[in-house]
Amino acid sequence: MATEGPPVHQVQVAEHPRRAHRLLWIFCSSDGCRTRYVNSCGTCENTHSPAGQYQSLVSEHFGLSNLIGMNCLVDGNIPPSSGLSSSSALVCCAGLVTLTVLGMNLSKVELAEICAKSERYIGTEGGGMDQSISFLAEEGTAKLIEFSPLRATDVKLPSGAVFVIANSCVEMNKAATSHFNIRVMECRLAAKLLAKHRSLQWDKVLRLEEVQAKLGVSLEEMLLITEDTLHPEPYSPEEVCQCLGISLQELKTQILSPNTQDVLTFKLYQRAKHVYSEAARVLQFKKICEEAPDDMVQLLGELMNQSHVSCRDMYECSCPELDQLVDICRKFGAQGSRLTGAGWGGCTVSIVLADKLPSFLANVHEAYYQKSGRSLAPEKQSLFATKPGGGALVFLEA
Repeated sequence: MATEGPPVHQVQVAEHPRRAHRLLWIFCSSDGCRTRYVNSCGTCENTHSPAGQYQSLVSEHFGLSNLIGMNCLVDGNIPPSSGLSSSSALVCCAGLVTLTVLGMNLSKVELAEICAKSERYIGTEGGGMDQSISFLAEEGTAKLIEFSPLRATDVKLPSGAVFVIANSCVEMNKAATSHFNIRVMECRLAAKLLAKHRSLQWDKVLRLEEVQAKLGVSLEEMLLITEDTLHPEPYSPEEVCQCLGISLQELKTQILSPNTQDVLTFKLYQRAKHVYSEAARVLQFKKICEEAPDDMVQLLGELMNQSHVSCRDMYECSCPELDQLVDICRKFGAQGSRLTGAGWGGCTVSIVLADKLPSFLANVHEAYYQKSGRSLAPEKQSLFATKPGGGALVFLEA
C-alpha cells in the first residue's frame, strides 16, 4: 500500500552468501565494527553542501535537532549514467537507510516526494517519476504514476511478450551537463506562455500539466492549443520576455535555473508537443493493456515507436547510438523500441514476443555489441530481458 512504509525483512546472511558476506567483510575491515544492515547512504557535516542540505531536509521534516551519525558502505549493480535511474536508486536508498537509523517511518508516497525534492539540491531539475516507482513498484505489475496527488495504478502487461533492456554504452551524466535542465526550462517556459495566452495566472505555473488541469481540457485539445499559440521557430530570451511582459533579469533570476541562464534559444513548441503527445500515448498504452485486443503487442509496439520518434525529433534527447540500437532492435523482431530514461545516451527498451526472445538477444548482441566494437561491455548489464519487480525494502540481519 502506498500509505504504508517500505517493508523490512529479517534475513540470515547465509541466504545471500557471496554479496552479503563480501559487503560485511569490507565494512568490518574498513571500520572495525560489524554492521547491523547493509544499505547505502552519504553523509556530510557541511550544511552548505548538497548532502548537508539533505540532512537539513530530514531534520526539518521530523523536527530533529541532532541527527544520529552512521557508518555506511555504498554498493550497487545498476549501470551508472545509463538511463536506469541509478542516481535515484541511490537517493531513495539513502533516504530509507536514514529513516531506519533514526527509527522513523514514512509512507512510500512521503518518501518518494522527499527523495525527489532532495535530488534538486545537486542542480538536477527532475520530476518524481523515478523515486515514485522505486518505492511504489509491486512485483508482477507495471504502474501508471500520476502526480498532484502522487498515486500509482496497476497496469497488467501482455503475457505473451517480454521487455528487453539494451544499453547503448553511451553514458549521460545529468548532473554534469545542462541538456536535461534546458528541456525542463523549455517546458516551464512553454507552460507559462500557454497560460499567459489563456489568461491564467502564468507566474504560478511551472508544468505543462498544470495548464491542462486549469483549462480542464483533454490532451488532444492541448495539442491543438499548442499549435495555435506557440510557433515552431525557436524563441530567444528577449521574445520570451516580451510575451510574458518581464525583464531579462527577471527571466534569469526568477524562472531559469543557474545553468540555463545563458541559453540563447528555446524550442517551446516542440517540447510542449512532445510532452502532451507522450502523455496521450501513456494513457493509450494503459487503455490497450486493459482492453487486451488480439493485436495488443503490435499496438503497444507502435506506441513505443511513436514515442522514440517524438523523443528524437521533438524533444531531441536521443543520440546516434540510441537511434542505431533502436533500428537494430526493430530489425531483429522487436514490435516496438524506444529510448528509456533521460536520453542522450543510456538504454533502449523493446517489446518482444516471448517465443522470439532467444534469437532476438543473439542477433542484437552480434549486430550492436560485436560488430560495433562494444563486445567488452558487461553483457549481463548491457542486454537482458526484464519484468516488473518490487519496490525498495530494508533487509536486517536476523
